[in-house]
Amino acid sequence: MHPYFLEKEKEMLNQLKTVVEMESPTSEKTAVDNLGSYFHRLLQNLGGIVDVHINETTGNHILATFGSGPKTILLLHHMDTVFQLGTIAEMPFHQDDEKTYGPGVLDMKGGIIISYFALSYLLKSGQLNNKVQLLITSDEEAGSQTSEKLIIELAGNADLVLVLEPGLVNGALKNWRKGVGDYALEVYGRAAHAGGAHQEGINAIEEMAHQIGKIQKMTNYDLGTTLNVGTIHGGTVPNVVPEYCKVEIDFRVLRSDEADRVDTALRSLKPVLAGTKIVVNGGLNRPPMPYNEIMEKTFLKAQKIAKSIGMELIPGGSGGGSDGNFIAPMGISLLDGMGAYGEGLHSNREYIYTKSISERAELVAAIIQHW
Repeated sequence: MHPYFLEKEKEMLNQLKTVVEMESPTSEKTAVDNLGSYFHRLLQNLGGIVDVHINETTGNHILATFGSGPKTILLLHHMDTVFQLGTIAEMPFHQDDEKTYGPGVLDMKGGIIISYFALSYLLKSGQLNNKVQLLITSDEEAGSQTSEKLIIELAGNADLVLVLEPGLVNGALKNWRKGVGDYALEVYGRAAHAGGAHQEGINAIEEMAHQIGKIQKMTNYDLGTTLNVGTIHGGTVPNVVPEYCKVEIDFRVLRSDEADRVDTALRSLKPVLAGTKIVVNGGLNRPPMPYNEIMEKTFLKAQKIAKSIGMELIPGGSGGGSDGNFIAPMGISLLDGMGAYGEGLHSNREYIYTKSISERAELVAAIIQHW
């Protein structure tokens, strides 16, 4: 490993501790903006031209631009997490022999620190020979509704996009990802007293039970398509025939045509019980990120650069989505999973392998320099 990154490892971990302890759940705008202001100062002090993209409901997005050159490289990150305020007290930042733990350390505050120190090295050594734009968004965990347009706009002007989401536990990049979406299915029946007028009611929960079986059967493992009825809400009290029931459905697809099939099938569901009504809302949030010719060519080039600095890159994939899913259909060179690697994201077991911070920082720096 390059001496610079070995020497900076302690500083990198101290910075990581600072930003992990600045909790930033997506729904808490004030907390996210507090962290965003910290990154604003950090990137400005590094020499970046920093723009703040204001949001009224979710946190502001931070965009920093460094250097100039024949190519533009976009580094993508998000600073929001799934962990609510106060989690840090129950799940403190700490380390053991080879791992570093904490809420958001893997997904994906580690990735932001990696990019910062990769750029720091290139700037201080005078080796930043391309234009780099570093974007930190605030709402990825909620579907990137306010950042999607900005991500696509910036990616459209880039020669390469690096997504600093976590790598797989073995350090593999994510050369493919499933498309991700969600639906809400509501059933309306008719309320009635469960004792005195049971026959006058139309039970929305009973109707929903019929529909859930149909929904679950839309899964096709051979094609990489899964549907999961994850939540159900209905009824008021036991002695009232329920007039309303709602389920929330997560779905994942490897192929765009499967997203169309699922959408058509859900919107074609017919009631079983006379007098009930079904309402379906939702759709695909992130399109699939397939391992196609462009993805393969990009990975092989990155693999060659990694080999030149003594690292081995291995391919992988994920059923989860990222902001890279928005970019894949644009035909732009993309490397996802460039962040720290570990396990347990979104849980109280979340950790990174400590060595992955300095390792990935050196890799990101090399790719920016030699692309």
